[in-house]
This record gives sequence, structure tokens and C-alpha cells, in this order.
Amino acid sequence: MVANYSALGLPPNLLPDEASPDWMNKGDNAWQLTAATLVGLQSVPGLIILYGGAVKKKWAVNSAFMALYAFACVLICWVGWGYRMSFGDELLPFWGKPNLSLDQKYLLDRAFMGYLPNATMVFFQFVFAAITLILIAGAVLGRMNFYAWMLFVPLWLTFSYTFGAFSIWCPSGWLAKAGVIDYSGGFVIHLSSGVAGFTAAYWVGPRLTKDRERFPPNNILLMLAGAGLLWMGWTGFNGGDPYVASTDASLAVLNTHVCAATSLLTWLALDVIFFGKASVIGAVQGMITGLVCITPAAGVVHGWAAIIMGICSGSLPWFTMMVVHKKSELLQQVDDTMAVLHTHAVAGSLGGLLTGLFANPKLNRLFYGYDSKYFGMFYGFAMGKIHTGFGQVGIQLVGIIYIVVLNVIVTSLICLFIQLIVPLRMSDEEMEVGDEAAHGEEAYAIWGQGEKLETSRFSAYADIEAPPMKTKAGGQVEMT
Repeated sequence: MVANYSALGLPPNLLPDEASPDWMNKGDNAWQLTAATLVGLQSVPGLIILYGGAVKKKWAVNSAFMALYAFACVLICWVGWGYRMSFGDELLPFWGKPNLSLDQKYLLDRAFMGYLPNATMVFFQFVFAAITLILIAGAVLGRMNFYAWMLFVPLWLTFSYTFGAFSIWCPSGWLAKAGVIDYSGGFVIHLSSGVAGFTAAYWVGPRLTKDRERFPPNNILLMLAGAGLLWMGWTGFNGGDPYVASTDASLAVLNTHVCAATSLLTWLALDVIFFGKASVIGAVQGMITGLVCITPAAGVVHGWAAIIMGICSGSLPWFTMMVVHKKSELLQQVDDTMAVLHTHAVAGSLGGLLTGLFANPKLNRLFYGYDSKYFGMFYGFAMGKIHTGFGQVGIQLVGIIYIVVLNVIVTSLICLFIQLIVPLRMSDEEMEVGDEAAHGEEAYAIWGQGEKLETSRFSAYADIEAPPMKTKAGGQVEMT
């Protein structure tokens, strides 16, 4: 075999061997591992420090810890059963068979798509699953019982995320067969997390009244650092989903950043026009809605469409957050701490619908390998395929409805089940104290607070005794 490849003039570093089989593309595999790492950095440390900086000081540790825990827990569940339920053999049209993703034979075999081993695909898909749970956490920061969160993560991953991922992303899924376009997770990740987060926030209940009325970020610069990691990490988020280091991947990366920048500037302009101040928190919200909106379309639309999508994502979620939310009694009753309903559910739905309008047949062919059933409505009109164009918008709407209904029902059932075991919500006394009550730790031990809290009844380390001291000759003190 090696001799045959050598006869073709391949350099030695490209010759297949046991570790690099002939079906694997080394460049694609290297890019996929890099893209997966970029997506992982969005969560650890990206959302960890974004959440830690964006909440009140007393909730910085708890908020960051919810993200850290979810990242670790999802990985173990993912290799234990989650990946195969999302991308494995069909059990039902919307669900795969649970199975391990740990044995050598399986991990070194070729993945279901791309020129990659399963080990790479398992890791790449894991970081997407993890960030979805961490985004849900944003809706319940500042009051959810940490032990309830520990149960929520594996349950929601198993009974909600795997449904959406298999239905939309797995080639055997019913929505994938129907032709839904979700390039990189506008439905599976962002719409799911926005709806699930809002639903969980309803069941958990609101923060203390004074926390809802005034909840200033404890460190805006730290929050910006997390937001920056989130933005740059989106290069892997959207650039990795063709599963090849291709021209389509390059287009997806550029569209991602163009849309995010346009959305940020649009949101900022609206803040200045209507509130008279340029808000950095508003700019971050606009950045996020732009990233979310382009996600289902990143590699299947032209750059001009990315600009239009950025204008829409910087204005419509702004309107729902700043106008509709304040006038709706239902929306105000639910305490969505980080506004994930607007930044992820609204922006994700918007992106999915705009994808149905702007998806280009040629770009769909580059991504899917064929374009017979992937036409944006505008291109369908231009090509005389009006039925196909309307059909694409229709299947995008079906995808939105499916994800919304799935997450409202499953998230509610999970929260009701957890309530039978542990309280979903911290007690008022614990919420009054914050991190120290939840974990016996605080984020910033400054201005004497470290000394004041060192002997707190909440700290697991408060009773550690210092070693006795004795005085030596000359008055020097030493530990014994």
C-alpha cells in the first residue's frame, strides 16, 4: 500500500499509515481539533468569567461555578451515552440509541461525516453540548440551588439536547431528512437554550426583589474579557461545522464576524438614540445576538446577507428586550437573569427564518454536497422554484416550533422531577448572603472582607487551626 502511494508522488508526511489511515485528511483533522478547542474556550474560561463579572459581587463564584460544573458533567455524560444518542444509530426518528463512546475501535474509526476519526467528532460535538447547558445557566443565575443544577445538567442533556441534535443534525433525524438548515446551532443550541433557560427560570422563581431591582456587574472589564473570548471563539463555532478546512469554512468565519460587528453597532446606535448613552453592556448584548443570528446561516449565505442579518439581530432583539419585555406582564414575571430569551431564543429564531430567505443554492451545495432541497425563498423566486422557496421557510418554521415545544415540555418535567428530590431554589437567607452561603467562598477578599468572612459559619475551611507559635530568644516568633 505504501509503495503504491509513493508511486503517486506523495511526500512521506502524507503517506497513510496505521495512525493516519487513508480515509483521514490530516489538515481537516487538525482544523477540527483547533475549532473544537476554540469553542471550548468560549465556555472555559469565556462564559465562566463573563458570568462571574456580569453578576453582583455576591454571586460571582456561584455563577462561574455553575458554568465550570456543567462543562465537566456534560463531558462525562457525552462519552457515556449522549454522543451516540445524538449522532448514533436510530432508536426513534428523533433519538439515537444510547451507547458508550470510549472504546478504541469506535473512536479510531471514521466519523459519520468528514474525513475525521470519531474521537475528533466526539470532542467537537461535546463542546457544543456543553455551551448549551452553560447558556441555560445564564437564565437562573443568582438563585438556583446548586444541587438542583447538578441534577438538571445530566437530565436536560439526556432528554432534551439529544432530541434536538439527532432530529436536526444527524443524517437520520426527521428534520434533517426534511431539509431544515441549521448550519451550526441556531436551533439546536441557541433557540433550545433560550427557551429552556426561560422555562427553568419560571419554575425556579425570581431573585430577591432588591436583586431584581438592582443587579450591577461586579467587574465590567472581566465581563468584557469573557465576551471577547466568546466572540473570537465563534471562529471555531461556525468555521468548524463543514467538518473540512474548506472555502465554505472560510466564508462562514467571515460572515460570523461581519454579522456580529454589524449587530453590535446597530444595538449601540439604538441605545444612543433612545437612551442617550453608549452602553458597553448593550454592546455586548448586540454582539451576542449577531453571533447567534448568523449561526444557522453562516456558511450558506453571502456577505451582504450577513450585513442584513446583523442589522436585524441588532434591532429586533433590542426591541423585544427594551420595549416588548417591559410592557409584557408575562415576560416580567419570569426572572431571566442574563436575558437569554432575547439574546438566544429570539435571535436564534430570527436567524433560522432569515436563513430560509437568504440561503444560497451553490453555498448549500458546498456545505451539504447537493442543493436539490436547499433553496432560500428569494433564490427560489429568482429561479422559478417558488414552491421550493416557500417550502424552505416552512421547514424552518417547523424546526422552530419543534424546538420550542420540546424544550418547554421537557424542561418543565425535569424541573418538577428535581423538586421531588431537592429544592430548585435557594432559601431567602442563602440568597441574601450569596456565594458564601452556597459555597463557603467569595470572589474578592478585599478591604478587610477576607478577614471578616474567614471564620464564617458557611465556610468549610473556617475551622482549620493555625499551628501554634512559640517565641525564640531575641523575641522572634516561629511556627511549630
